[in-house]
Amino acid sequence: MDIALYVLAALLMIGGLAGNILPALPGIPMIFGGIWLAAAVDQYRHLGTGWLLAIGALGAFGVLVDFMAGVLGAKRVGASKAALWGASLGTVIGMFFSIPGLILGPFVGALAGELASGNSVLRSAHVGVGTWLGLLFGTLVKLVISLLMIGMFGFAMLFG
Repeated sequence: MDIALYVLAALLMIGGLAGNILPALPGIPMIFGGIWLAAAVDQYRHLGTGWLLAIGALGAFGVLVDFMAGVLGAKRVGASKAALWGASLGTVIGMFFSIPGLILGPFVGALAGELASGNSVLRSAHVGVGTWLGLLFGTLVKLVISLLMIGMFGFAMLFG
């Protein structure tokens, strides 16, 4: 039974890595769930409370970066408050439209918000691109954090 649970834990971690790129899957929570399952099967001998808290805090930071990346990208290029709200709403609404919605939602939201503020189409497009670049950066950060979480897990299992 332990082998089946370890395989499930590994599948959760692999699926979580894919989820960092495929927005339909909650990447970091899946990775943390796989790590926790493996630790529980091991009866927390190698991966205790301290390790789980550190890995969980890192994961929580990754989730926060994921949600804030588009808004921070828009803010970086000097977006108006309406564009920031638009990027946030576009991100939330985009979640319901799979990959195209998650890619285009924040861009379209920031663009619409900036246009609603009375700015030019060129300025609005600039803000939209800044938002999209923020999302791309957020995805890269999320992927790095996920690899760090798995690396910490591996280190604890080997040397903990």
